[in-house]
Amino acid sequence: MKSRVERQGGRKSTHIRRNPLTLDALREGIDRIDDRILDLLNRRAGRALAIGKAKASQNLDYYSPRREREIIERLTERNPGPFPNEALRAAYQEILSASLSLEMPLRVAFLGPRATFTHLACLEHFGRSAQFLPVSNIGDVFEEVERDRVDFGVIPIENSTEGVIGYTLDLFMECEVKIFAEILLDISLDLLSRAERLEQIRRVYSHPHALAQCRRWLETHLKDVEVMDVPSTAKAAEIAAQERRSAAVASSFAAKLYDLNVLGRKIQDNPCNYTRFLVIGRNDAERTGNDKTSLMFSVKDSVGALHTALKPFSDHGINLTKIESRPHKKRAWEYVFFVDHEGHRTDEQFLAAMADFQKVCREIKMLGSYPRGRERRPSKPPLSRRKPVPRCRG
Repeated sequence: MKSRVERQGGRKSTHIRRNPLTLDALREGIDRIDDRILDLLNRRAGRALAIGKAKASQNLDYYSPRREREIIERLTERNPGPFPNEALRAAYQEILSASLSLEMPLRVAFLGPRATFTHLACLEHFGRSAQFLPVSNIGDVFEEVERDRVDFGVIPIENSTEGVIGYTLDLFMECEVKIFAEILLDISLDLLSRAERLEQIRRVYSHPHALAQCRRWLETHLKDVEVMDVPSTAKAAEIAAQERRSAAVASSFAAKLYDLNVLGRKIQDNPCNYTRFLVIGRNDAERTGNDKTSLMFSVKDSVGALHTALKPFSDHGINLTKIESRPHKKRAWEYVFFVDHEGHRTDEQFLAAMADFQKVCREIKMLGSYPRGRERRPSKPPLSRRKPVPRCRG
């Protein structure tokens, strides 16, 4: 029988089987990469500070959401993986937020308390380095912005299941603010409690909209339990943290904040459950090329007046994405109409439509052109802090 060397033509094989890297070696490699990332983050922060000084010398706004969107979209488009794009977006939102805070931290008012879905929308849009001010009602958010006590405010405007929030629309009639951006947030509702089993629950608290979004689930699993309305899902979680046999319909973020067990995950009846939030400020947003415009108007009470008012949009090829009506606060039996349409208020076709639109409307108020929102899911709390879902009997 020929030897291995003879079978290979008299030459010794130079192929050497390499042992796979050990776990320690792989971790050392990760550490070296992390060190490089840390160095690059600090170099990036230095450039951000230099840009801040340049903006200040030219009297430019230090916050540019268009630039932030360009950065994130460029990186997600060229991302080869395996790092997922959704995680990349979240990571860069925090990097951009921290970089901006080195120049000037944004002050943002929102419908509080902490752990409401409005708070989550703030975190998703502005990152955790902004300074957030919780206020007790939507009107206070408008007031904080109007009085220049904050840079921006975040307010809920409509839910895909429960519809528009009329009070928010009414405030746009009274206040001089601009819509600066919109946030579309996937609303996932959980049942939270200090109790460990469903059969221990005697009372459920939540905001009326959240309870309505979970009506079928509650009727099926907690049929004879008392259901109580409270001002917010976060307030419901706060109460549930104090009452052992009570539960709250709220977010997983509230479960983390109030140290509650999750007795039911994603209990909303409609799995496609989004809430639209608006970012309001005092100035117009920059044009991005993927924008939406909102305005409000009233018409004289006559046959076909609304059809006549809206016809210029159709004539000039402008797509209306929403129209809502609210009673006029100063004239009985008259209405104010709120309209959203695709495009920017400086588009040629919109300017042409407005020329005809103004002839038939009694009042027109431009609420702003702003970047279209992207559907997003709330960031999850850290894995180490999440509690497992207890198994329920029966």
